[in-house]
Amino acid sequence: MDLPASGSSSDYAKRAEDTNFRSQIGPIFLLAAIFLLNFLSRVILAPLLPTIEKELAIGHGEAGSLFLLISMGYFVSLIASGFVASRLMHYRTITLSASAIGLALVSISLSDSQAGVLMGLVLLGLAAGLYLPSGISTLTSLVGPNQWGKALAIHELAPNLGFVLAPLISEALLKWFSWRGILGVMGAASIAAGLAFARFGKGGRFPGAAPSVTSFRNILAIPAFWIMTILFSLGITGSLGVYAMLPLYLVAERGITQYSANILVAISRISGLGMAFMAGWATDRFGAKRIMAAVFLLTGSMTVLLGLTKGYWLVVIVFMQPMLAVCFFPAGFAALSCIGPSSSRNVAVSLAIPLAFLIGAGGIPTGIGIMADLAHFSLGFGLVGGLILVGFILSLTLKLPKENECPATFSEE
Repeated sequence: MDLPASGSSSDYAKRAEDTNFRSQIGPIFLLAAIFLLNFLSRVILAPLLPTIEKELAIGHGEAGSLFLLISMGYFVSLIASGFVASRLMHYRTITLSASAIGLALVSISLSDSQAGVLMGLVLLGLAAGLYLPSGISTLTSLVGPNQWGKALAIHELAPNLGFVLAPLISEALLKWFSWRGILGVMGAASIAAGLAFARFGKGGRFPGAAPSVTSFRNILAIPAFWIMTILFSLGITGSLGVYAMLPLYLVAERGITQYSANILVAISRISGLGMAFMAGWATDRFGAKRIMAAVFLLTGSMTVLLGLTKGYWLVVIVFMQPMLAVCFFPAGFAALSCIGPSSSRNVAVSLAIPLAFLIGAGGIPTGIGIMADLAHFSLGFGLVGGLILVGFILSLTLKLPKENECPATFSEE
């Protein structure tokens, strides 16, 4: 095929990539919608914790452990997701995940015992964990590698929007429903989303690579994989781990009403919507390593200040901390997607994310809750900030394989 007379071959390739990206906007946003409901199902408990604590008569540590139960299920299903995707293909795995999330939420809403609620949370994690490896593999198959940063930034709108919507949905629906009723509404929405993807979704019509001794060995032998696992643990800590306990912290430690705390947390997360796009652009422009290092330095500092400040300055930090924390994920997923061959990309994701999520979204909230029960709620946030700062050094030591299919990630080399 002859190139146009005007413009170089690189200009032509760039226009072709842009056209391909625009043609996939619809499928990309549908995946983001599935991810949004997946994420909301796991964070909706955060703004409801003060209410849940009262009804179930539990302490801060037990409240934090609710996220650990979800994380345990998430951990197991992420590890097993490769086996599921290898048999069902990615698009069926995504449909299964969304539908099963809905069923788990409905079962929790109908449970009349604390044991039933706890079991339902584990099942929720099991259902939710199936999505991410298949979602990332499907997403990165829709567009070329040079467009991954932007595509992943759109995908990352889901958790960032989820952080905003969870408190607002909670406060709006608590006027008509109990916290159980809210979970039931979320469950119905997730089931509908799964059916919509089965009918209208694109991409993912290929099987994932089932974890095997060879695929495990190939991924685990890469030093960058282990560093990325730690970095994702810290990245999830800075976003989801802090978010899970922040409304309860503002209510129990700083004396803010539950309504005001939820509205404050919701508004503070709006900036994440734009920051995700900026982070995706910056990843394509400057490279993942530089972006991740900067994010950990700034996010860690802001998290330390969450435990030290009060009044006006606390409000400022509540706004600044999430604005910076969300910038990790476009860069983090771009880097993780370059570990190992493309055929086993889902294996890298399904190995790195489970432990990272278990620590950052399960262990960290539980630890903060235990510190709160020991009358050291503020110190708990300070210690978490110190952990996040470790990510700054680790990011600078990261060595990734220089694959031609990952130009955005290696632009700083």
